[in-house]
Amino acid sequence: MAGRVEGKVAFVTGAARGQGRSHAVRLAEEGADIIAVDLVEQMPNVQYPSATQADLDETVRQVEALDRRIIASKADIRDRAALKTALDAGVAELGHLDIVVANAGICVIAGWDETTEDIWNQTIDTNLTGTWNTVSLAAPHLIAAGGGSMILTSSAAGIKGLPFLSAYVAAKHGVVGLMRAFATELSEYDIRVNTLHPTGVDTPMGDMADNPFGPLLERHPKLGGMLVNLLPIEVTQPRDQSNAVLFLASDEARYITSTELTVDAGNTQY
Repeated sequence: MAGRVEGKVAFVTGAARGQGRSHAVRLAEEGADIIAVDLVEQMPNVQYPSATQADLDETVRQVEALDRRIIASKADIRDRAALKTALDAGVAELGHLDIVVANAGICVIAGWDETTEDIWNQTIDTNLTGTWNTVSLAAPHLIAAGGGSMILTSSAAGIKGLPFLSAYVAAKHGVVGLMRAFATELSEYDIRVNTLHPTGVDTPMGDMADNPFGPLLERHPKLGGMLVNLLPIEVTQPRDQSNAVLFLASDEARYITSTELTVDAGNTQY
């Protein structure tokens, strides 16, 4: 029985671990070959360890264990030229591009008065400009393939103003704007563009050893309810998000575009 994305090629950013690796593996399980990129070096300001080359190598191992092809490269999504080189090389090797998963991003937890210009610029450059780089560079390849699906990772913070994340909230709301603009302009090429909005996910980003939320919530306890999920769980698993990515990438979602898909355990209902 053919997989749900059999014969497709997917471009996944931030693929070394966490949601990115999960997305790459889930798509490979259903028949896709993968073009994977990740920064694989420590970023300043972020409060958790960044992915490493060993992490990216493990993604390669897991995809190849499924008997699928993968082209993996080190690339910073903020570096448009480097990202283009990695993407174009992957498409040249695998022949075409059908699916884009703009997953790479960072999160810095800080009160509005602790958010420095450097934190602001780094977050916007990565989460918003980097997503724009990914989508705009990939679009010509999807047009050449006769259509496809783009999934842009936003967040519950792309729908509501989660506290202590002002730069992140701004960037993730911006990703929704990008999605709507590209969904409109790329529709004539049979390209669908949607956003994914997770609540917390059990990844290194979501599992900080010294979680900065604690001291901030002690000072501002009335804001704690904003972080609570409606369903009785604290975090989702990466595969929960990857199943949504697979759905949006597949023909099951062939008429779904310009939509915000929440996999947030009801977080945005508060």
